[in-house]
Amino acid sequence: MLSGAATAIHRQVEAARAGADPRVIARLASGWAVFGERQFLRGYALLLPDPVVPSLNALDAAARARFLLDLARLGDAVLAATGALRINYAILGNLEPALHAHVIPRYAEEPEGLRTAHPWAYDWQAGAPFDPHSYGDLAARLRRELERPECP
Repeated sequence: MLSGAATAIHRQVEAARAGADPRVIARLASGWAVFGERQFLRGYALLLPDPVVPSLNALDAAARARFLLDLARLGDAVLAATGALRINYAILGNLEPALHAHVIPRYAEEPEGLRTAHPWAYDWQAGAPFDPHSYGDLAARLRRELERPECP
């Protein structure tokens, strides 16, 4: 059973460690790559640090570099696996005051009014809930991409 951890990020990292989070894509050096709870854009993912820290600024230089490199690697994997045009990245932490980074694929076929808008212009709650069965193939492609050797 999960403890009453401080934030949803803490609880999700505990679930990932326990093998109880179906949204986990892969364990990376700095934390967990996971699918977003709502897939308002297919392939929307997050990077959660393990251990959880309050912000990027709470990490020492080496851990900060590792987290940001893993974030870019996750973005590269999402690009390769989805055919997205680009990736938007966001680290906010205002609602959940624990470090987590959003990896948001952007597509040519997005509606005209949203294609060039920031991701928060979408109604995220209207997005399809993550379904592990529907995302199994994409998760496997993402894991393959993340297993590739890193660029120097």
